[in-house]
Amino acid sequence: MSHLRYVVVEGPIGSGKSALARRLADYWGVRLLAEDPSANPFLQRFYRNVAAHGLATQLSFLMQRAEMAQGMLLGDTLSTSVVSDFLFEKDALFARVNLDEAEHQLYQKVAAKLLPEYPVPDLVIYLQASENVLLERAASHASDSDVPFPEGYLKRVHAAYSEFFHQYEQAPLLIVNTDHLNLVDGNEDFELLLRCITEMRGQRTYFNKSA
Repeated sequence: MSHLRYVVVEGPIGSGKSALARRLADYWGVRLLAEDPSANPFLQRFYRNVAAHGLATQLSFLMQRAEMAQGMLLGDTLSTSVVSDFLFEKDALFARVNLDEAEHQLYQKVAAKLLPEYPVPDLVIYLQASENVLLERAASHASDSDVPFPEGYLKRVHAAYSEFFHQYEQAPLLIVNTDHLNLVDGNEDFELLLRCITEMRGQRTYFNKSA
């Protein structure tokens, strides 16, 4: 990844973004910058009652992102290559899904103060899949947790991701359909992805492997 100093892997719950980001970082021998949902003290309460804890959850994530952005812009995080499993803009995406109008306006004002700027990736890899596939994977993920996802929450998040990346133009974007890919422990599919990254030209490329 000689020409790629900062790569982001993104996607909705069930897309496998964290596992792929970890594998890419290991393969390239670079630093992994991973989000830590367990560090948000409001998250489990949010899953139990979205309306009551949405704003606190979003502000807690925003504080984490602001600290990371400052470290990347002013520190030495980007002195070497980095693979991250989150995009800084994702907080605003979730805020639109989870907050009512008044809360969202407050969130935007706070975000403008805390996160006025953040580094732009050299490449964003967006993992997408059909709704049924994502829901099945997310259900498997949820089975490991004591708190299930709220009714209809995953569908709203998936729709928000699709809309967001349909309009995304801030960095070169590789859109990967993962319906028939095994990027976590499948060597053939992983090598196909690496080749697609190497051969990518322009601002937007699609990678879709048929069954």
